[in-house]
Amino acid sequence: MTSTFSENFLLEAERHAAWGAAQLDVLGAFLPDGPWTADLPSCVYRQGDLELRVAVLGTYDTEERSWMWGWANPGLRGTEVVELPAAIARYGRAHAIPELTAEVLDLSGFDDPRRAAEMLAFTGMGVAEAPGYIGVPAGPGTRVYFLPDDARVPRAELDPVSLPRLLLTGAGLIGHSARQVVHGYFDHHGVPQRAEGDRIVAELPAGNAAVVGFDELGRISGIDVEVLPGGAHAGAFG
Repeated sequence: MTSTFSENFLLEAERHAAWGAAQLDVLGAFLPDGPWTADLPSCVYRQGDLELRVAVLGTYDTEERSWMWGWANPGLRGTEVVELPAAIARYGRAHAIPELTAEVLDLSGFDDPRRAAEMLAFTGMGVAEAPGYIGVPAGPGTRVYFLPDDARVPRAELDPVSLPRLLLTGAGLIGHSARQVVHGYFDHHGVPQRAEGDRIVAELPAGNAAVVGFDELGRISGIDVEVLPGGAHAGAFG
C-alpha cells in the first residue's frame, strides 16, 4: 500500500503552494553559484560570496528514505539554529498536523520518497513564512535543508499581471485543493477576499480586483484580473 500524507497536512501544504513556488524562484535567482559551507553554532550559511543567517529545517536520508526535522536532531536540539523549525512543530500540534510533530518520518512507502521529502521542506518553509528553503547534499546519502532567516533575501511580491500564471502553477503542484491554493496566496499577501459560490473574489491593492472561478470538481476554471484605471484586463484564463 502506498503511503500518503494526512488530509490536514495536504491542506496546509496547498495554502503555501502558489506563493511558495514564486518565492523559491526569487530565492534561486538571489543565490549565487558556488560551493556551500555552514557554521551551525553561528547560524551562518555561505554560498559563493554570499553569507546568510539560516536555520536547519531538516535532513533527508536517501538510503533510509526518512526525514528528520531539525529540531529533532540530537546534536542540534535546543540550539539557536533550530529555533525557527521548533515553531513549525508547535504549529503542527496546534493544528493537528502529525507530519509536523513527528521527529522522524519514514518515507519509504511513498511512490517518490525524495519528492515527499521536498514536500515536507516546502510545507515547513510555508508554515515558518520563510523566504524559501535551500536543499544541499551533506555527505553520502544525506541532504540537509536550510531555512533562510535573513531580511536581505528578497520577497516575491503580488503582481496582478502574473497572478493567473502563479495561481495555476500553484494549483498544479500538489493537486489536492485549488481553493486552498488561492485562499493561501491571498492570505499570504494580506489581500481581502470573499467566497461567492463557485468563485473567490479578491480586492487587490490600488483598487484592482481578481475573480477566480472553480468547476464542479474544484479545479480552477477561470481567472479574471482587472487593473485600474480603466478596468483593463491584465490577465485572464478560462
